[in-house]
Amino acid sequence: MHYLDIELKGIDENGKEKNYKLSDFKGKNVILYFYPQDDTPVCTEEANKFKEALNKLKNFAEVIGVSANEIKDHIEFQTKHKLNFPLLSDSLNKLKEAIKEHNKEIQNIQRTTFILDKEGHIVKVWEKVDIDGHIEEIIDYFEKTH
Repeated sequence: MHYLDIELKGIDENGKEKNYKLSDFKGKNVILYFYPQDDTPVCTEEANKFKEALNKLKNFAEVIGVSANEIKDHIEFQTKHKLNFPLLSDSLNKLKEAIKEHNKEIQNIQRTTFILDKEGHIVKVWEKVDIDGHIEEIIDYFEKTH
């Protein structure tokens, strides 16, 4: 199955549960960032950096966080840190595996950020993300390419 058609449970920016497919975002650029675990120090810092930069990032793309955590964990994480973007639950690694199948050069998706263009194609990948300066890298990418 193509990664755009995988349906995952998620929560929207208001904490409301819903099902998502990446194809729902066609027509918009997407910053799809995978992180290992809700409410751990580095993942929390990364999520907060996306939250703080969201107004700037929204000029370029939608931000979506993905981890293997269950929805209840996402709701607690989003509420505790007042996150203002959707979080998807890839508890069975369906999305991860579909992306790796479609992009053979990607070996390991742990802390990885993907940029999807308006058609849903992966146009930029940051693997093994260092969260220091990462938001600036994303903004720089969009400013240079759009």
